[in-house]
Amino acid sequence: MNTDVGIWDKLTKVVVFLLLVAVAVAVGFWYLPLINQNERMRKEILRLETQIKQEEEISKQLRAAVESLSKDPKAVERLAREKLGYAKPGETVVRFEEKPTTSNAVRRIP
Repeated sequence: MNTDVGIWDKLTKVVVFLLLVAVAVAVGFWYLPLINQNERMRKEILRLETQIKQEEEISKQLRAAVESLSKDPKAVERLAREKLGYAKPGETVVRFEEKPTTSNAVRRIP
């Protein structure tokens, strides 16, 4: 016995399909904030990894400078001459000063 349900069978399949699509869209909207948060966190991780590499390079340079100053007396002498203006007996120290410009000179208005 073959009964013809006609349009109701087709409408049921369409409704079931539309319900599945609606569920998929709802799940997508539900996870969209999590997806955006995940993307932001990945960008933050990349930024922080770049910053870590820069800080490691600075640390490496500072470690080399400390080691040089602790083991090389000539490095200590050079640093004292540059930073403190020390000189050996009989030497003349010449210091060059920058000419004040309008940006760092104080202007007084009469």
